[in-house]
Amino acid sequence: MTTCDVAIVGAGPYGLSAAAHLRAANGLDIHVFGEPMSFWERHMPKGMLLRSPLAGSHLSDPFRSLTLQAYQAASGNQITAPLPLHRFTDYGRWFQSQAVPDLDPRKVDRVEKNGAGLQLTLEDGETWKARRVIIAAGIMSFAWQPPEFRNLPFSLASHACAHRDLSHFRGKRVAVIGAGQSALESAALLHEIGAEVEVLARAPFVRWLWRQKWFHTFPPVARLLYAPPDVGQAGLSHLVARPNLFRRLPRSVQNRWGKRAIRPAGAAWLNPRCAPIRINTGTAVISASPKGERVMLKLSDASERHVDHVLLATGYRVDVSRYPFLRDRILESIRRTDGYPQLDSGFQSSVPGLHFLGAPAAWSFGPLMRFVAGAEFASRRVTRGILGKINSNGRS
Repeated sequence: MTTCDVAIVGAGPYGLSAAAHLRAANGLDIHVFGEPMSFWERHMPKGMLLRSPLAGSHLSDPFRSLTLQAYQAASGNQITAPLPLHRFTDYGRWFQSQAVPDLDPRKVDRVEKNGAGLQLTLEDGETWKARRVIIAAGIMSFAWQPPEFRNLPFSLASHACAHRDLSHFRGKRVAVIGAGQSALESAALLHEIGAEVEVLARAPFVRWLWRQKWFHTFPPVARLLYAPPDVGQAGLSHLVARPNLFRRLPRSVQNRWGKRAIRPAGAAWLNPRCAPIRINTGTAVISASPKGERVMLKLSDASERHVDHVLLATGYRVDVSRYPFLRDRILESIRRTDGYPQLDSGFQSSVPGLHFLGAPAAWSFGPLMRFVAGAEFASRRVTRGILGKINSNGRS
């Protein structure tokens, strides 16, 4: 059995950032498992643009030397806003080559307790023992499919994250379910490749993130109203950008303001691309049933639609029991609320030595953890927490 101080499961923005910080601290033996940026590269559609601003799209290293601008200088690839998906994934791989060059691409099959530490079993059967394990495995396991569509075959209904290339929908009639950035951008991309598209949304209207000239571009006002990650409305943005403060609020306030900060909305630059698309708001799908090679949708306004495919841009619902590498025995020891692990100030769960980063940390630290921008806070905090525990146990 091979051993290390800290094993990190996942090689996306959070896993890579945490590794960069931990490797710079105290000579710890860090091992990262996973393929770099695989979710972004395989489960986001080609042609996508990131909604987050450039200031909220950096991965994090302790010296802030591996930024988007550093990548641009090293690669010669121009950084533009909004940031194209392919440029972001290339930046992530460049970050990995600089910060975690010895990454292990193998998948982790199982994580379980082993004495005073934790044991990982890999897909090829090899086992590792680590004093600490950081789960930074992303959101793919949490893709939400509403119950109305669960009896449809994949050929008729699928989650948006199942498609890297939307070109096979060319000439098809597609209903997109949702009212957020994923739904609206998927609809725009489908329309642009020649599909007939309609967006169906329960929400009474579509929110667009218009950037008011004085609020966002006049520096003194912009700094006062919005934190650099730009998550949440004016004023609330600063609270969301301070997770240590956000977590001290009463739980009822956290729940209310957390939902408000991440309400479904589309970037302003996407609005003109959606102008030719039929967007039907205030409309729910009551039932969905196969009719030959098509789908019949019955809607809440008593109308029907017959489409070739239903694309579910219905988001993600965190439930760590859906991580395939966490089995019953260890799950029983993780205190959870609505699927989220309850974490301490060092992102440690109720299982000693087991930490969670990214979206699963949102219940404990607020909505910033759902965005790349949260990687810096999380990486610094988990590093401090791990070093504090190690030092308190007598290790220098």
